[in-house]
Amino acid sequence: MLEDEGPHSAKHIKIPGWKLNEQTFRALLKVLPSVSQLQILQFWQAGLTDQMVISLTGTISLCSGLRVVMLEGNPLPEQTYHHLLSADSLLTHLSLRNNRIGDEGARLIGSALSTTASANKNLLFLNLSFNSIGDEGASHIAQGLRFNRTLAILSLSNNQIGDSGAARLAEVLGEFVLTHEEVVERRKMLLQRTQSDISRKEDKRAANKDGQKPHKNSQDMKRPHSKGGKSRGKEQEVSALEEEEEIVNPLLAPSLYRRDGQLLVPGNSSLTSLNLAGNRITEKLLPLFLALLEVKECECYVKISELMASTDEENTSEQTREDEQAE
Repeated sequence: MLEDEGPHSAKHIKIPGWKLNEQTFRALLKVLPSVSQLQILQFWQAGLTDQMVISLTGTISLCSGLRVVMLEGNPLPEQTYHHLLSADSLLTHLSLRNNRIGDEGARLIGSALSTTASANKNLLFLNLSFNSIGDEGASHIAQGLRFNRTLAILSLSNNQIGDSGAARLAEVLGEFVLTHEEVVERRKMLLQRTQSDISRKEDKRAANKDGQKPHKNSQDMKRPHSKGGKSRGKEQEVSALEEEEEIVNPLLAPSLYRRDGQLLVPGNSSLTSLNLAGNRITEKLLPLFLALLEVKECECYVKISELMASTDEENTSEQTREDEQAE
């Protein structure tokens, strides 16, 4: 279904409730790059296969404006959904609702969100609701959130997540300690950066010694020329900002700090919305999530506090009635 005027000016292509065979799907893939204004692509119960999704991933990169993909009701035996979250993916919104992803699929998706070596840098919204994801799968997703600093909205509603899985998700939202493997990886990255800096300085000195102007890279071209103190101050400020932008992996972020001999990360503050409705989480986890709300006067904090207080009053009243009846 094309929701616009003319096939080449469509912004939203939706294929709902009918099975695509290989021949039809290949034809669709050939057409998609020519739809220059395409922004949203939706498949609902379209009978996609793992190979189709892998092929779709390659085609998406050829669609300049395509940023939203909804692949719902299309369970895949080999769980290849994670290809859509690759580090070089340009998608900003991805819905994988009702695909029977389970814990193994969640593991692959978690690794695609981030590892110590790579991370998805564009995805803002991810819907994983109605996918039979349990505590183990939630832990994999939590692992993927450790070093992802792009994702803002994540829905894990209507899965099978209990208190232990929810606790792992809460853990990465607050400060957390780096593991031994992560500390080792950080040291390697710092060493590589130091060696790279030394190499650039040596190249610059060699060029100056030969009476040649050092080669200017793209970052040097961006920096403003300075003649006075104020300009130099601005140049240093721009340089600092550029260095900040160069930090892709949070393992190298200056916000890391040490406490009691351990290296800690402030936590994932990029994720602003986490939907865990319809899971198997009990009220025991409320204080844990409540503690993550740094601004105690915020509306959300007040509502949760009132709800907990009301529940405590009801439990106390009920216990009192039971005690009176027992007497």
